[in-house]
Amino acid sequence: MFDGCQIVAALEAAGVTHVVWIPDSDLGTWDTPLANSERLSVVRVCREGEAFAVAAGLWLGGKKPVIVMQCTGLFEAGDSLRNIIHDLQLPLFFIVGVRSAKAHGAGASADTCPVFAEPILNAWQIPYVNLDDRQSVSDLMEVYRQTERDNRARAVLIAE
Repeated sequence: MFDGCQIVAALEAAGVTHVVWIPDSDLGTWDTPLANSERLSVVRVCREGEAFAVAAGLWLGGKKPVIVMQCTGLFEAGDSLRNIIHDLQLPLFFIVGVRSAKAHGAGASADTCPVFAEPILNAWQIPYVNLDDRQSVSDLMEVYRQTERDNRARAVLIAE
């Protein structure tokens, strides 16, 4: 799993200004390092659809937000995501923790979250990269930099 302090350092180095999220599952371990950052503003939202709307407003206001959520939140955020990424064409970057992905891959979980995460992103035509314990924060940040270079929304799926 990606260490919260490493994530904070990488986001700060990339010039990210805000992390919009609901601290959940494994990604929730990033909460304290994010909250302790002097350069990142943490915006905790009630629903993931709200996360896309808040991040869109921040981006339109000249800030550099990143959205962090769990896969079930990705499912919930569909209409907001569609409107903001496709209709408004905002190049938002978001990180999705795929709950039970490791256990599901080993045949030890019936959780359907890992089953639907990729098909949902494919249906919404959102480019994404899968990351797991074999990758590093550098790999995650390369996807972030690619989002900036292409000026196109992109997601990272992190196996939990």
